Amino acid sequence: MDIFTKIRQTFLQGTLPVKIIYINVGIFLLCGLINVVNQLFQLGGMSFMEYLYMPSSYTLFLYRPWTILTYMFLHADIWHILFNMLWLYWFGRIFLQFFNERQFGGLYLSGGIVGAVFFLISYNLFPYFRNMPSPQFLMGASASVMAIVFAVSFYRKDYEISLLFLGRIKLIYLALFTLAIDLISVTSENAGGHIAHLGGALFGILFATQILRGKDLTVFVNRLIDNIVNWRKRRRVKMKVVYRKTETDAEYNMRKRNETEMMDEILDKIKRSGYQSLTTEEKRILFNASNK
Repeated sequence: MDIFTKIRQTFLQGTLPVKIIYINVGIFLLCGLINVVNQLFQLGGMSFMEYLYMPSSYTLFLYRPWTILTYMFLHADIWHILFNMLWLYWFGRIFLQFFNERQFGGLYLSGGIVGAVFFLISYNLFPYFRNMPSPQFLMGASASVMAIVFAVSFYRKDYEISLLFLGRIKLIYLALFTLAIDLISVTSENAGGHIAHLGGALFGILFATQILRGKDLTVFVNRLIDNIVNWRKRRRVKMKVVYRKTETDAEYNMRKRNETEMMDEILDKIKRSGYQSLTTEEKRILFNASNK
């Protein structure tokens, strides 16, 4: 079995967290390769990646609304994606102990979207960010990962994990420590990333509190995805019906006459030489006719 076949099988058989990790890594490698080619040939101009990052400018975002989704699958360097994917793998496994994969996917997307909204609003609301070069850009799955981490932490506040040098601690303590780091880092060099973390974390907390009350906040996103998928399927079926050729009365009569003549020839051949003398195609025609 070659490496590509094994990767494909692992992807298809893996859980949703594993699939999302594969997608993130695949996009990271592809974008890295394109950037290398761009630099080698000195193509110049604005990097195509900027069309996929989440911008801090309202105006620019209106021209690139897709970035609210694409940014959460892009990473700056190997350490950025390694850290996010490890957290996504570890806490994704814990999440699936209490919830299903549809909820995981819905929370991943919802947490990322809320994180992007926090980033966009903050950079246009607080005076501190007005002195920064505009626009700033956001990338990475961190907000989505934080939504997963905080959802589990606040759903099962007694859940414990083992950490090197620290031993067993409650997951919620790790989550709150991460939240504190993000809060004191909102004016750091990576301010946008920490603000997005806060948005994802708060949505994860909201998801956990609402699920305990019997309300699933991922239903809306999953229903939207289902509607898009079903719409595409209905569109394909409709296109097949629209382009189907309709027979005229003359064409129908000619076709039926040809079928009758062919059946007469086959029956005559059976009378003369027996059924075994028929070709495979003639046997198929006879079988189809007998089933009508």
